[in-house]
Amino acid sequence: MEIPKHYEAKRVEGRWYAHWMEKGYFRSVPDDREPYTVVIPPPNVTGVLHMGHMLNNTIQDVLVRRARMQGKNACWVPGTDHASIATEAKVVRLLQEQGIKKSAIGREEFLKHAFAWKEKYGGVILEQLKKLGASCDWDRTRFTMEPALSDAVLDVFIDLHKKGLVYRGLRMVNWDPVALTAVSDEEVIMKETNSRLYHVRYAIEGGKDEWITIATTRPETILGDTAVAVHPEDERYAHLKGRRVLVPLIGRSVPIIFDEYVEREFGTGALKVTPAHDANDHELGKKHGLETIDILEPNGTLSPAAQLYVGEDRFVVRKKIAKELEEKGHLVKTEDIVNKVGISERTDAVIEPRLSLQWFVKMGELAKPALEVVKDGRVKLHPQKFVNTYTYWMENVRDWCISRQLWWGQQIPAWYNEAGDVAVCKTEAEAIAQFKGAGQSTNGIKQDEDVVDTWFSSWLWPISVFDGFKDPQNKDIKYYYPTNDLVTAPEILFFWVARMIMAGMEYRDEVPFKNVYLTGIVRDKLGRKMSKSLGNSPDPLELIEKFGADGVRTGMLFSSPAGNDLPFDESLCEQGRNFANKIWNAFRLVKGWEVAQREQSPAAAAAVAWMRSRVARTTTELNGLYDQFRISDALLTTYKLIWDDLCSWYLESIKPAFAKASAGDARQEPIDAATYEATIALFEDVLKLLHPFMPFLTEELWHHLRERKPGEDIIIAAWPKGGEGDAALEAEVQHAFDLVSAVRNVRNERGMSPKEALNVQVKGAAPMRAAVSALVNKLANVGTIARVDKSGDGAVTFLVGTTEYAIDLGDKVDTAAEAKKAEEELKYLRGFLSSVEKKLGNERFVNGAPPQVLENERRKKADAEAKIKALEERLAVLK
Repeated sequence: MEIPKHYEAKRVEGRWYAHWMEKGYFRSVPDDREPYTVVIPPPNVTGVLHMGHMLNNTIQDVLVRRARMQGKNACWVPGTDHASIATEAKVVRLLQEQGIKKSAIGREEFLKHAFAWKEKYGGVILEQLKKLGASCDWDRTRFTMEPALSDAVLDVFIDLHKKGLVYRGLRMVNWDPVALTAVSDEEVIMKETNSRLYHVRYAIEGGKDEWITIATTRPETILGDTAVAVHPEDERYAHLKGRRVLVPLIGRSVPIIFDEYVEREFGTGALKVTPAHDANDHELGKKHGLETIDILEPNGTLSPAAQLYVGEDRFVVRKKIAKELEEKGHLVKTEDIVNKVGISERTDAVIEPRLSLQWFVKMGELAKPALEVVKDGRVKLHPQKFVNTYTYWMENVRDWCISRQLWWGQQIPAWYNEAGDVAVCKTEAEAIAQFKGAGQSTNGIKQDEDVVDTWFSSWLWPISVFDGFKDPQNKDIKYYYPTNDLVTAPEILFFWVARMIMAGMEYRDEVPFKNVYLTGIVRDKLGRKMSKSLGNSPDPLELIEKFGADGVRTGMLFSSPAGNDLPFDESLCEQGRNFANKIWNAFRLVKGWEVAQREQSPAAAAAVAWMRSRVARTTTELNGLYDQFRISDALLTTYKLIWDDLCSWYLESIKPAFAKASAGDARQEPIDAATYEATIALFEDVLKLLHPFMPFLTEELWHHLRERKPGEDIIIAAWPKGGEGDAALEAEVQHAFDLVSAVRNVRNERGMSPKEALNVQVKGAAPMRAAVSALVNKLANVGTIARVDKSGDGAVTFLVGTTEYAIDLGDKVDTAAEAKKAEEELKYLRGFLSSVEKKLGNERFVNGAPPQVLENERRKKADAEAKIKALEERLAVLK
């Protein structure tokens, strides 16, 4: 097979992906193997690939590909989320462009448009994931609003209602005035905002020039005030017990109430109370029996109840009312402040607290087992630091508002008769039967107009994708559930991860997954979160086009430890592409060698044995890193094995020498067959280790290395076994390589030709067997390594570890320069030794440090002392 000069990602990637698909390598059906199951966090059906998806899905694919190579039955279930708010907004906008109003066409017709849009544009992101190399079982693709999954949602709603865990109530909710729906606490982003604090005075009713001053950032809500509250022990206001105040501008008489909720030290110690527009005020209102006046329409304009500015937008009114309050003597002062304002995650609208009749899930009982399984380790969070966050949320859980004032989604299975009685069931026929059974009217039956929160479908995802609600004992759910690993973002730890655990424990009495890997946020070089609005997020498909999928995959993972943010720079993808080119060129180098049946040299034998040991030990190390979900570290370890050990040292160690031909031209000698075959086998092993990270490059090289039979693809090749290797040999060879570097430094510092052979002297015994010494002879053009008791005056000495070496250069040595260099090194080593001794002299450090850390520090001390002794002796000779 002809080997192209350069690795061409564009030529390779599509071909191999099609091959894997054709062979059915991604397909999984239950069998007698150990299952390895991952369910994709379903991206919004409206979505396109962004950098967060790239990171998340690369990590998932790495885990899935390795499991497949370990012989497990790897099943990665893809799918999309119907994303009720985001999708409905897109469809509404599309209809508006055609001159069609949502309200004019009705629910049924609107849903036809929505499904048509979904069929045309939805799922684009899944096609984009294929470009990344995602090895999902595409035959298992699910959608949260497909009939089977929607049935599961309705069945769970009905079941929880029967258990008393779903209820309908008038509650203060987060209201999105743009989407015109309630949203959950988790869908509200608290942003620091430059605001103004308005100090407003209220006249005491019946008093002569008596006033009480409050402070508010929302002066428009004054029109809904029904009390002013003060602390019962605040002496400033003790004389106002039983008195009332007049609401500015409208003159409504409202009571002054006394409640310990008020903080005396904050502001003026007086608080305006608006029960319809603040959650805390609402609780005060219920406690003191206050009137509730809703001054805002659902779209954020003022309602007739406000009396003033009716029909005008809340923020327009804020400016106008501040001006009017000032004109009429009510505005005492304003202050510029920074405060946190709730913003809708979906529409960027400022959230309004609003009283609304909504459906809720009681979370207290559901949260208890979900907290227990994380605390006892049945579900492990990686990194573990998130356990505290999870625990806090679960111990302070609030009921979940699950109704949304939308049409796109699963319509709530609740039916009302003309009297307002409710029946919770799937069909109208069932509702009629329920009403009849309860002796209630069957006239005017209508289904609840609202849909359930999108998260109410996705919390069932690990069960519903295997049809575990439709048939709790079906073959798939029994084989694949619980799944193994979930890869997701920390910001949805509570409102997706925690709720999936709740659903798993409630409906299968089993956790939905065993490990949760929490990624960080992808940020730009300035530390800003990547977003469309900032224009700092590159197009992932353009990155793939430029650097290849493997380059982008490794680029994303070079600096992305679990739970920590990823500072992304395109140079990381360039580094990934360069890595691919390095491996390709190394492969071309080996395949370019002529092979002959000849005896293997001692140097080559040592190099092969060393590299085999490195691969075995690195494989063991990698297995440990994977077990700890240190995926970024696993990539860097693989990178170093290939770049440093294989390409830089091993190939140089076995590379055939050049010999002069009769005509005087140099030609490369052939490599012995044993070394060549060993090298191809080593290449195969490192390609296997690399495959989860760089699937396309590795598959291409795998087929260039040897002739393969059909089905002998690296994607299903066995993961290397690993082992203890030969630590003693590795230490010797590493010593040899350090000696080679030191000899090269001697040459470079003095401008000496690498062709000039040098003889090396060693004080005492060299810590290398003969075969390893042969590596030094070859790589550093060293003639002999002879043992001496003392080096001569014309020798350049240096340390490798704690072993002293010398090269006798005769009159080429500048004694003064060598002495100066030795003194500088001695100064550094003494400073280093001092810092280590201080550490070891610190009782707290010694008592608290792990044994291996202490041992490492003591080894540093011994090494420094040996080097200092050798340098002092050398200085004495030089002087």
